[in-house]
Amino acid sequence: MRAVKAILVAENKDLLWAEVPMPKPKPDEVLLKIHYAGVNRADLMQRAGTYPPPPGWPQWMGLEVSGEIVEMGSESVLRSPYKKGDLVCALLGGGGYAEYVAVKYDLLMPIPENCSLEEAAAIPEAFATAYLNLFMEGKARSGETLLMHAGASGLASVVIPMAKAFGLRVITTVLSKKIAESISHLNADRVVDTSTEEMAEVLKEEQERGQGVDIAIDCLGGEMMGPCLPYLNYGGRWIMIATLAGDHTQIDLRNIYVKNIRIIGTTLRSRPDKVKAQILANIVKEVYPKIEAGLVRPTIYKVLPIIEAETAHRLLQEGKNVGKVVLKV
Repeated sequence: MRAVKAILVAENKDLLWAEVPMPKPKPDEVLLKIHYAGVNRADLMQRAGTYPPPPGWPQWMGLEVSGEIVEMGSESVLRSPYKKGDLVCALLGGGGYAEYVAVKYDLLMPIPENCSLEEAAAIPEAFATAYLNLFMEGKARSGETLLMHAGASGLASVVIPMAKAFGLRVITTVLSKKIAESISHLNADRVVDTSTEEMAEVLKEEQERGQGVDIAIDCLGGEMMGPCLPYLNYGGRWIMIATLAGDHTQIDLRNIYVKNIRIIGTTLRSRPDKVKAQILANIVKEVYPKIEAGLVRPTIYKVLPIIEAETAHRLLQEGKNVGKVVLKV
């Protein structure tokens, strides 16, 4: 069997560009020649051994890619809107840090009209996570206020403009004035510098002004989360997607039931492929027009050769990226 290359994790956690078997697509899959792969914090967690890929996916990292269809399974030929030679982007359960990947045809999306292949590689995971949490879990409606933590992250670079495009007011958080300036193009309504401002006090002030938070998308958690909850509006939804600032906080439980607040824990990666496919279909129908109108698009911080995956991971670990880091295969 022909060997191709992928980024593997050694026992000492170093990254190796090493040979793996060429993927063979199943009847309902296509084989993609990967051009670009998006880098996500989930990749860092997988590398550390705390976030394994779902069954059936390659053991190496990579949740989103763009590339060319080079082979199609028999069912894909009959049922897919795509054909051999098409350029697409894809949402994966793993395996994107490689030269090739096999993926179900309904986990593909076309390249938006005004996007490059490197931009398209930053769409599937971030846009699907944004859509899932804003509209499926968060039930976002025009006129509501969203709190999106970590405003310089790759996910926030999608969530903020997506929420704005659908009529929400957005508050976001950053670690410094310099970072606040670097995300000005996202047009958040309020950027909170947590090095000089106390988050709970900010939310209290917003609520007293009649602009309390309806939805929070929280990748930080930690001690800050509990003190902020009382300042959600009645019926507010606090969505936990990660706990980068710590796993523990103290919560006033009475406040939860009196104000009908929902605390929702969720990940995209654990969803069945059918659910992921529906999310992607919804994105193409509802969000792609916003992308093609220039209202939403991925913010690319840096494109690196795939053999520099270590550098890409370090950028995310140190929080130096403003937007997405993408690997060129």
